[in-house]
Amino acid sequence: MTYHLAIDIGASSGRHILAHLEDGKICLEEIYRFDNSQVRKNGHDCWDHDALARHVIAGIKACATAGKIPATVGIDTWGVDFILLDKDLAPCSDMVAYRDARTEGMDKVVEAALPFDEHYGKTGIQKAVFNTIYQLAALKREAPEQLAKAAHFLMVPDYLNFRLTGKLSNEYTDATTTALVNARTKTWDPEVLDRLGLPKGIFGELTMPGTSLGGFTSEVKAEVGFDAEVVVPACHDTGSAYLAVPARDDQAIYLSSGTWSIIGVENPDPITTPASCAANFSNEGGAWYRFRFLKNIMGLWMIQSIRRQLNGVDYVEGKAKTGEGPEVLKDWTAHKHSFDELEKAARAAGDFPSVVDAADKRFFAPDSMIGAVRAACAESGQKVPETVGEVVQCVYQSLAASYAREAKLLASLTGKTYTSLNIVGGGSQDTYLNALTAKATGLEVFAGPTEGTSIGNLVVQFIHTGEFKDLAEARAAIARSF
Repeated sequence: MTYHLAIDIGASSGRHILAHLEDGKICLEEIYRFDNSQVRKNGHDCWDHDALARHVIAGIKACATAGKIPATVGIDTWGVDFILLDKDLAPCSDMVAYRDARTEGMDKVVEAALPFDEHYGKTGIQKAVFNTIYQLAALKREAPEQLAKAAHFLMVPDYLNFRLTGKLSNEYTDATTTALVNARTKTWDPEVLDRLGLPKGIFGELTMPGTSLGGFTSEVKAEVGFDAEVVVPACHDTGSAYLAVPARDDQAIYLSSGTWSIIGVENPDPITTPASCAANFSNEGGAWYRFRFLKNIMGLWMIQSIRRQLNGVDYVEGKAKTGEGPEVLKDWTAHKHSFDELEKAARAAGDFPSVVDAADKRFFAPDSMIGAVRAACAESGQKVPETVGEVVQCVYQSLAASYAREAKLLASLTGKTYTSLNIVGGGSQDTYLNALTAKATGLEVFAGPTEGTSIGNLVVQFIHTGEFKDLAEARAAIARSF
């Protein structure tokens, strides 16, 4: 049996998924799972990069314990976040998290040197306050000595690959989320770097998915008890998730549903028109240079945040929170609310009419998600939700409405007619949201696979080893398997 290991790490948790082929189907087994959260460090919300590396290695070690040694290993994570290494390959910056407040106002700083329409014309990346370009602008203003000391720029999966192999690499799909990569030359844009005064020497040659970084370092081999080939997948989790979509034809819209909802399609070329710029759609690089034309929507982050509040947790991703709590809701009781319970409460409040703009930045990192939703309803003159079910129903309807709005806009920008919507990722299990989405968009909705990101990661490994000849063959197997 030939095993492959996908290490898929998100903003709240990570998982190690072992896979093998059996009778033409992909078989999955979760071998290790861990929590991921932010830590407060040097005045910023940061990721614990050493803890992430320890969990990556612990999960690999768990494969040996289970007696299932993978031939290849691939890592994917969220995008935009990074760490700097000095000439001795030691960290010379923190791995600051994208929800940290340091990027506030940095869009204006960047646009003073590089107007956004010009910037978009080069990179094709949507404007989002957390993009790497704004993080680097903030770092340059606050701690220029870190950039001066830096010899290497590594995004989160690049750093974890380095910890496994000792090899430095900058993977292409994740690099495109920086808004520093030219959409047409498919490499770092020297003019963008010059305009922002960033040191070009720290950005390495871009590595394509399917590239082998070789085996583990001697230290990692000694710790886990075996060696394996580290293969670079589409390291940006959305890039991997899109590979796993078992679309039936080219008239399908893709929706990667999780903490973020990411809606879009695959195109052979970037779309960087003024209309696309105004609509704030992104052209993120995909495996084999397939462009993911998409937009980020707030997603199930809103439901996750509400659940944390209802369960008496007064922080989100390690950040202390204050504000209007769950006690303002008439039916709130102090107990552990499950996602199933929240869905049932929303169904029961199905006639609640209010809808908010899920793309509103007020929902990005509010002191109170419940308070933010109620305030948005009040300010727009709508009925204010007063029960748990009404709050969650409002969010569900708002997400479905945002999917419908963006699907219609997507069709106008590409000039194509779409007939179906494929939802992948953990959010594809939410049958109520799927039904609301079908109703709002008027499209046929296909749900699954749930482990879309891990499967897309594994697809690159299977193709690398020749078990699938190409993406079409892999997607046919995905449709059979899940």
